[in-house]
Amino acid sequence: MKLRPKCFLHFLCLDKIYCLLSVRNARALAFYFHILDVHRKNALNDLQFYHFLHHVTDLRKEEIMLVFDLLDWDGKGEVGFDEFYMLVCIIMSHENHLEKQFMYRHSHNVFELLDIDGGHTIGLAEFNATRFLFNIKEEDLSRIFKDFDISGDEQLNYKEFKMFTIFCIDRQQRKQREKLKKQELADKPATDLPATLV
Repeated sequence: MKLRPKCFLHFLCLDKIYCLLSVRNARALAFYFHILDVHRKNALNDLQFYHFLHHVTDLRKEEIMLVFDLLDWDGKGEVGFDEFYMLVCIIMSHENHLEKQFMYRHSHNVFELLDIDGGHTIGLAEFNATRFLFNIKEEDLSRIFKDFDISGDEQLNYKEFKMFTIFCIDRQQRKQREKLKKQELADKPATDLPATLV
């Protein structure tokens, strides 16, 4: 999922630690939401939602409608500002490569979002259908279920999902430390090398 160039969301800044918008950005997003809400119902219907996501992202129609169904928690056929805010934070975390951080910080909301059938577990099919939201590769899914499905029922409950998010953050932080070490070694001046005697 990529943001299209020159869309409004490029001007919003996502906090890298908490994966939320600042108050100023949230206020701008609320104003934008009210512009999109042409029927003045404090909600977007499926058509408005489709055109918004089609305009700002490269998602296909099937993916957009799946996201709409996931966010329409109460089944009214509308998405309110709370759900819209969460969607924008997901998009911004994807754009800033903070998907795993977002999943960790908002694990309960993400778990409920990914639990398509409402069974309080996430199956492989549910995870596979929604993996584009958090940039999870298909080949990683079977490994995730193998490593974190402690109960062995081929479903992740919330505790297993939370362990997965903790593991993702740990791995991401380890990669960042390794990258910093490589960068420090590359930036080290040649004068630090020991002098040879002639």
